[in-house]
Amino acid sequence: MAILRTDEIRTMNLTEKQEELDKLKLELIRERAIASAGGAPENPGRIKEIRRTIARIKTIQKEPAPE
Repeated sequence: MAILRTDEIRTMNLTEKQEELDKLKLELIRERAIASAGGAPENPGRIKEIRRTIARIKTIQKEPAPE
């Protein structure tokens, strides 16, 4: 799953943002489960990237709608 930039997120509608957020949360759960089980993650920086993307989506969702 690609990491989204702010301009990409802003072009999405509300349902697309929510779907992407749900996908990222599930992926984060999987990555954390692998790390907590002692397994070596394929991409060690992936957890940080996922967390940042989730934060971007949530921040943009809270922005007031453009007039």
